[in-house]
Amino acid sequence: MTIYYVNSATGSDRNNGTGQNSAFATLSKVESLKLKPGDSVLLAKGSVFNEQFDIKYSGTESAPIKIGSYGTGTAPVIHSGGDGIHSLYASNIVIENLKISNTGTAGIYGGSVTNWTVRNVEITKTGMSENAGAVTFRSSTNITVEDSKITGVKGDGFWIEKVAGVKLLDNTVTSANGSTADAVQVNDSSNILIKGNHLDQTNADSPKGVIALVRATNAVVEDNVLTGGGFGISAPAGKNVAIRDNDISGFHGYSWSFAVGLGDQGNARDYDISGNHIHDGAWGVAISDASGTSYSRTNIKIHDNVFDDLSQAALKVDRPASGSFTNNTIETGTKATAISPSIVDAHTFTVSNNHTVANVETALASPVAKTAGVTEASADPAVVAVHDNLKIFTDTGEAHRGNLLENDSSDNGTLALRRFGDESVGKHGLTLAGEYGDIHVDREGNYAYTLDETKLPDHGGHVSETFSYGVNDGTSQHSDGDTLTVYIHLDGLLR
Repeated sequence: MTIYYVNSATGSDRNNGTGQNSAFATLSKVESLKLKPGDSVLLAKGSVFNEQFDIKYSGTESAPIKIGSYGTGTAPVIHSGGDGIHSLYASNIVIENLKISNTGTAGIYGGSVTNWTVRNVEITKTGMSENAGAVTFRSSTNITVEDSKITGVKGDGFWIEKVAGVKLLDNTVTSANGSTADAVQVNDSSNILIKGNHLDQTNADSPKGVIALVRATNAVVEDNVLTGGGFGISAPAGKNVAIRDNDISGFHGYSWSFAVGLGDQGNARDYDISGNHIHDGAWGVAISDASGTSYSRTNIKIHDNVFDDLSQAALKVDRPASGSFTNNTIETGTKATAISPSIVDAHTFTVSNNHTVANVETALASPVAKTAGVTEASADPAVVAVHDNLKIFTDTGEAHRGNLLENDSSDNGTLALRRFGDESVGKHGLTLAGEYGDIHVDREGNYAYTLDETKLPDHGGHVSETFSYGVNDGTSQHSDGDTLTVYIHLDGLLR
């Protein structure tokens, strides 16, 4: 088990590469080695490599080959006219703590590979040919990508095709651009878990959507924040698919835009769509088929979701289907269902025990009230947000910290920061540029505000700026909003 070091600034390919003071200079030198199970290749932080890195050899399950980084400073960067990292047939590989940018095709490409883990990798400006996803795996087994960030890429953020065993966990994808791009595209794959990701296509130039899950078998999509795009989740064909506890919003652009859609590219069987907050879009759940082909859509269960601020109905069923739409909460002003008369007459799709509320943010959770069929707004909201202030008298360049939720309350004792400014707060938080500084927030309500002295006016007195925010009780059933105002006393600053 050997550790090889690579430093583009101080290394030399004449070195043996086994020490930080005897590092290699290029990735091609590493490629000339026959890596063995348990070996590691560490790239010096601050290094820049203008070459594709080919991984040719395999580790074992107990001793994978690891590609990572060492030292201090910014993550090492790989640029390439082709892929950033490329591999065929290699197994048991770990890639972590790197940055890949400005590549001609994929940031990471794996074909017929097994047991790969990618973690804490940043990928940007990849796929300039628009023919590849930033992270692409084909005909492979057991692929995990976690805690990674993909932004401003051409083509899909993830392109996964014919993979048995897929885990996409706690990643961020922002603006996957291109005429055919989705944040995540998974085709003809099985045993899929897409969880805890923040996927935002709001500012992408793609006419498509956020997640495309095509012909999946045994898939779970849960606890994600999905924003923007022509659709939220397209799961047009598959078997045993669960879509639950996601926040899906901002799906606009077309008369057919939907939060969750199925039924138009093959048979769809055993779908469970539950616990989602679906809002600020066109259709909610659409069971449809634009082409009119005779696919089977069976056992589609849609329950315990919240629908609000939709221009169309919460549920659309315009092709033969069996299933149920039960125990959902729908805000006044949003149409509950649009079901074709022939399907109503067939009695194959049950609609029952759904509840209309005046405002989902203040809806009662009382089982007694729900049995009445219509639940009106509560006089006292289940979540209460209280105004927050940050006063800055002196500044040393460090962030000024606080917590937005410590003075707020909820009936169930749980609070989460859902939105800040006009943005959704994802698993990894959110950073916004303000008028006088930058602020980072996370879902637990922690914030860090850093002044930017170049933005401050050249006079005494004080200035201020205000950020709006929204909180909920962790279920998206009840929420409230307020503001954080930052007061900056210019006379006391150390400038």
